[in-house]
Order: sequence, then structure tokens, then C-alpha cells
Amino acid sequence: MKRMKTLLVIVAFLGTILAAQAQRRTVVKVYPKYGTVVTTVTSPTIVVHNSNNFYYADGVWYKPRGRKYVVCAAPRGVIVNTLPRGSKVVYVNGRRLYKYRGVWYKRTGRQYVVVTV
Repeated sequence: MKRMKTLLVIVAFLGTILAAQAQRRTVVKVYPKYGTVVTTVTSPTIVVHNSNNFYYADGVWYKPRGRKYVVCAAPRGVIVNTLPRGSKVVYVNGRRLYKYRGVWYKRTGRQYVVVTV
């Protein structure tokens, strides 16, 4: 009888651990490819560059097309106030640059400019 109780306690303990592990979720962020058309952009920053409006949200750049938005490459020379979360510091030829999803940024004062490397 004592072995049975011990076995039940162990099974209950393992069940609790497995249930806790099953509740943990890994969030994978999927970014749209260039040319993808979306209907809404969540909390965008509007950036004017060469008389064109661009929308910038979470490291993704959009151009307006009617009432929709098209995912596009970051315009070179555009200035942003903050880097996307998850950007990496990279040194290229002694210059400190920041990289995020293939877009390179260089710090200028308190802002960042998109550059070509």
C-alpha cells in the first residue's frame, strides 16, 4: 500500500511538471516579405523621405497604396528616432553600425540613419 501511494505521488508530480511545460509557448515572429500588401499597420511611425510617406512599425517599412500598405525596403538615408527591438551591434571597418533584418543603421546624434554597407 505504501508503494502504491509513493507511485501515485510520483505520477502526480510528473504530471504537474509536464502540464507546466506544455503551457510554455515559444513565440515566433514572422515578418512579411517585400511586396506583401497589408490592410493595417499597428502603431506606425510616419516618416517623410524625399517627399514620400513611409510607415515604420516594428522594424518593417511600408509604402501606402490607396487604403492599404505594401511592405518595402528601408529607404536609404531616412532617419529614425529609435532602433527596432532586437537590432544587433556590428563593427564594419571600425564603424559601429546596427543591423536588423538586413537593414543597416548608423547613429547620428540621438537618431539613426539607414545606410548601405
